[in-house]
Amino acid sequence: MNFKVAVALIVAGLLVVFTAQNYQVVELRFLIWHVEMSRAILIFGVFAAGLLSGWLVSSVSSRKHLPSA
Repeated sequence: MNFKVAVALIVAGLLVVFTAQNYQVVELRFLIWHVEMSRAILIFGVFAAGLLSGWLVSSVSSRKHLPSA
Protein backbone atom coordinates (compact mmCIF):
# COMPACT_ATOMS: atom_id res chain seq x y z
CA MET A 1 0.00 0.00 0.00
CA ASN A 2 1.25 3.47 -0.88
CA PHE A 3 2.27 5.65 2.08
CA LYS A 4 0.03 8.53 0.96
CA VAL A 5 -2.97 6.22 0.68
CA ALA A 6 -2.34 4.87 4.17
CA VAL A 7 -2.08 8.36 5.63
CA ALA A 8 -5.24 9.43 3.79
CA LEU A 9 -7.13 6.41 5.16
CA ILE A 10 -5.97 7.16 8.71
CA VAL A 11 -6.99 10.82 8.42
CA ALA A 12 -10.36 9.81 6.95
CA GLY A 13 -10.91 7.40 9.83
CA LEU A 14 -10.08 10.08 12.37
CA LEU A 15 -12.46 12.44 10.59
CA VAL A 16 -15.28 9.89 10.84
CA VAL A 17 -14.63 9.39 14.56
CA PHE A 18 -14.48 13.16 15.13
CA THR A 19 -17.75 13.73 13.28
CA ALA A 20 -19.49 10.89 15.11
CA GLN A 21 -18.48 12.33 18.48
CA ASN A 22 -19.48 15.92 17.59
CA TYR A 23 -22.76 15.54 15.75
CA GLN A 24 -24.82 17.48 18.31
CA VAL A 25 -26.60 20.55 17.02
CA VAL A 26 -25.48 23.78 18.66
CA GLU A 27 -26.81 27.32 18.33
CA LEU A 28 -24.42 30.06 17.31
CA ARG A 29 -25.45 33.64 18.14
CA PHE A 30 -23.75 36.84 17.05
CA LEU A 31 -25.55 40.16 17.57
CA ILE A 32 -28.94 39.67 15.83
CA TRP A 33 -27.82 36.70 13.74
CA HIS A 34 -28.21 33.10 14.91
CA VAL A 35 -27.85 29.72 13.24
CA GLU A 36 -28.09 26.10 14.35
CA MET A 37 -25.55 23.63 12.96
CA SER A 38 -23.58 20.55 13.80
CA ARG A 39 -20.72 21.14 16.19
CA ALA A 40 -18.33 19.34 13.80
CA ILE A 41 -19.22 21.70 10.95
CA LEU A 42 -18.72 24.69 13.24
CA ILE A 43 -15.28 23.46 14.32
CA PHE A 44 -14.22 22.80 10.72
CA GLY A 45 -15.45 26.25 9.68
CA VAL A 46 -13.53 28.00 12.44
CA PHE A 47 -10.42 25.95 11.59
CA ALA A 48 -10.71 26.85 7.89
CA ALA A 49 -11.21 30.54 8.73
CA GLY A 50 -8.08 30.43 10.91
CA LEU A 51 -6.04 28.79 8.16
CA LEU A 52 -7.24 31.33 5.61
CA SER A 53 -6.59 34.34 7.82
CA GLY A 54 -3.13 33.05 8.77
CA TRP A 55 -2.28 32.48 5.11
CA LEU A 56 -3.49 35.97 4.18
CA VAL A 57 -1.51 37.63 6.97
CA SER A 58 1.66 35.73 6.09
CA SER A 59 1.33 36.54 2.39
CA VAL A 60 0.76 40.24 3.09
CA SER A 61 3.68 40.42 5.52
CA SER A 62 6.00 38.61 3.09
CA ARG A 63 5.16 41.13 0.36
CA LYS A 64 6.21 43.99 2.63
CA HIS A 65 9.71 42.54 2.88
CA LEU A 66 10.27 42.36 -0.87
CA PRO A 67 12.90 44.79 -2.17
CA SER A 68 11.41 47.69 -4.06
CA ALA A 69 12.38 48.22 -7.68
